[in-house]
Amino acid sequence: MILTRPIVFFDIESTGLNIIKDRIVQISLLKIHPDGKEEIQNYTINPEMSIPAEVVAIHGISDEDVKGKPVFKDVAKEIFQFIQQADLGGFNLLKFDVPMLLEEFIRVGIDFDIANIHIIDVQSIFHKMEQRTLSAAYKFYCDKELVNAHNAEVDTIATFEVFKAQLNRYENLKKDLQGIIDFLGTNNRVDLEGRIVKNDKGEEIFNFGKHKGKKVTQVFENEPSYYNWMIDGEFSGYTKKIIQRIKLNMLKNKFSGD
Repeated sequence: MILTRPIVFFDIESTGLNIIKDRIVQISLLKIHPDGKEEIQNYTINPEMSIPAEVVAIHGISDEDVKGKPVFKDVAKEIFQFIQQADLGGFNLLKFDVPMLLEEFIRVGIDFDIANIHIIDVQSIFHKMEQRTLSAAYKFYCDKELVNAHNAEVDTIATFEVFKAQLNRYENLKKDLQGIIDFLGTNNRVDLEGRIVKNDKGEEIFNFGKHKGKKVTQVFENEPSYYNWMIDGEFSGYTKKIIQRIKLNMLKNKFSGD
């Protein structure tokens, strides 16, 4: 793998799958430096809410396990400094881990801008090539059984091992991050959920709802209430941050034109 800056593979275990309402209970981060050096940091976090029994049955982390552990705001700065100036990698991280982490950062006032970083979703490579799950991927690529799955550190290390095996297995898979990003086809995303994407002209357009395919600026200009609906609605904090930025740029351009 050719790196020009570090990449951090990470995995999150949480109280549930709702990135807005649920909270992180465990996170493991594995940083790979361009020279091959590896660093790992693990955190068990008190989510300040009860962990549902059905979730405990999946990852094995109970209310008793997080009792007395630091809350996210106590470790947020340390996590941010560890991943700052690095690209990100993980398994299904575009749909869950990155949005969840961004929500936690937003809640404690940390501005983590992902606009200029590459995000490698190992699951996307796997699904494009084999259509399986992490345990199956680990067996398929590494010929190993994934023991103690849904432990953040175990899943993080297994994900990195799968990614390395993918690089070795597929000759048509580029070894630089930009080449992998191009292969995954995620370059046009503006927000993580794919609610807003870029068209072939590089313009930001809606990718959902009644205004799908329309320029965001055009919609906000013609229907100002749509912006307010999104700000007040159950969209992620990062999506709201994106539309706030678009609206602010609209106002700046309007006044500069005047």
